[in-house]
Amino acid sequence: MTWETVIGLETHVELATKTKIFCSCTTAFGGAPNTHCCPVCMGMPGTLPVVNKKVVEFAARAGLALNCEITRRNRFDRKNYFYPDLPKAYQVSQLYLPIARNGRVAISTEDGEKEIRIHELHMEEDAGKLVHDPWLDQTRCDYNRCGVPLIEIVTEPDFRSGTEVIAYLETLKSTLEYLGVSDCKMQEGSLRCDVNLSVRPAGSQTLGTRTEMKNLNSFKAILRAIDYETKRQIERLEEGKPVVQETRRWDDNKDATFSMRSKEDTQDYRYFPEPDLPPLELSEEYLEGLRQQQPEMAHARRARYQAEYGLPEQDAALITGQKALVDFFEETVALGAPPKEAANWMLGEMMRRLKEEGQEPKEMKLTPANLAALIALVEAGKINRNTATKVFRAIFPENMDVKEYVCTHGLEQVSDPALVERTVEEVFRAQPQAVEQLRAGNGKVMGFLMGQVMGRLQGKADPGAVREAIRSKL
Repeated sequence: MTWETVIGLETHVELATKTKIFCSCTTAFGGAPNTHCCPVCMGMPGTLPVVNKKVVEFAARAGLALNCEITRRNRFDRKNYFYPDLPKAYQVSQLYLPIARNGRVAISTEDGEKEIRIHELHMEEDAGKLVHDPWLDQTRCDYNRCGVPLIEIVTEPDFRSGTEVIAYLETLKSTLEYLGVSDCKMQEGSLRCDVNLSVRPAGSQTLGTRTEMKNLNSFKAILRAIDYETKRQIERLEEGKPVVQETRRWDDNKDATFSMRSKEDTQDYRYFPEPDLPPLELSEEYLEGLRQQQPEMAHARRARYQAEYGLPEQDAALITGQKALVDFFEETVALGAPPKEAANWMLGEMMRRLKEEGQEPKEMKLTPANLAALIALVEAGKINRNTATKVFRAIFPENMDVKEYVCTHGLEQVSDPALVERTVEEVFRAQPQAVEQLRAGNGKVMGFLMGQVMGRLQGKADPGAVREAIRSKL
C-alpha cells in the first residue's frame, strides 16, 4: 500500500520587544536563573497584567505580512493547566478571538509552487524553562522566560513532506526577519515548531490519527523527526496496530521520537476569557498605518535586484533569502561598491568563511565598509584579485582595517611597467625551454611563465599586465 503523510505546524515565535507581554521585565536572552522576573510574570496574587502595545503591533504586522484577516476586536483567554514551568498554573493566550486568521504563504519546492493556508495567528505568553541536573538528579525551574511575548502561527494540514515544511519555515523566518518582529534565533528558542503528523492511504480524504512532536528548534531536527515519525506510523499500521494520539518528544541523540503524554483535547484546558484584560479594539486607521510601515519584502527585492543591478536570479534569491545579507549588501553598494562585485564577494568568499567559522551572517564582525574598501582597492588596481582574496581571509575574523592591513604587509600591487618587464626578462632567461614551447604554440605554458613572474613579484603584480608583458617579449 502507498501511504501519504499529512502535516500541520504550530510555530512559536518570540517577539523582539524589549519587555515582556504583560510587565516591564526584560526579554533579554540568558541572565542568571530567575533574575528577569517580577510578581506579574510570576503570577503572584493581587497582580494585574497590562498589555505591551508593541506586542500587539508586531503581531498585527506579522498577520498582515502573512495575508491574514485581522480581527478588529480580539481578546485574551486563560488556558488552564498545571506544569512546573508555569507558576500561575494558567497561560494567557487567545482561543476564541485571535488577532489574525485565514492567511496564506506561498512556497516553492522542486515539485513546484504551493500555497500553505494559515488557520490563525494568536498572541500568548511564554512559559519558563526546566533545567535538569543529571549529577544531582534534580530538575529546577528558571522563570526568566515566563511572560516573554509569543505569536503562535497555526497552519492547516497542508504539508505532504518534510521538504515542504522546511520551505515554509524558511519563508516564514525570512518574512519575520524582514519585518523586524523577531530575531528568529532557533538556537535560543526564538523560533520553535510543533509538528502534527499523521499518515493515510494515498488517495484517501480521511485524516489519520495524528501525533504531535513538541519544540523542535532546528531545520535538521525537524526533517529527521518527520522522517522517523512517518516510518514509525506506517510500520504500526502495516502491522495492524493503531496509532495513538499523543504528544511525543524528539531525541536528537537517539534519532527517534518518544511518547511524553496522551494528547489533550481543547476542553481539558478549560479556556475562559481573561478577566483582567479588556478586549483589544484595532481601528482601520491603526491597521492602515501598519500597512504603510511594511518593508519591501524578499520577492519584491529579488525582482528589483535583477532589474536594477543586473544580478542573476539565483544570486538575487540567495541574498534576499536572509535579511542580514540584504542589509549587508545594500550598505556595501551604498558605499560605492559595484553591485555585481559586492554580490560575488558575499556569495563567494564571505559565505565560504561563514561556513568555516560556523557562523550566521548576523553574527559576523566584518562590516560593509570594510568589504567596500577591499573592492575599491581591486577596482583601483591597488591589489589584484588573488591578493584581495588572501586579504579578505585575513581580515574576516576580527574585521581588521583593509587599507591598514594592505599597507602594513606591503601588498599594494606592482604598477611599474619597467619592473614587470625586467622580471619577465629574468624568467625568460631562467626558463628558455618553456619560452620555446610557448613560441611553438603550447598555450598551457603561459600559466607556468605567469606563475614564475608573479612569484618573483610576490604575487603583487597585475596578472593582465604580466600576460601582456610576456606576449610583448615574445
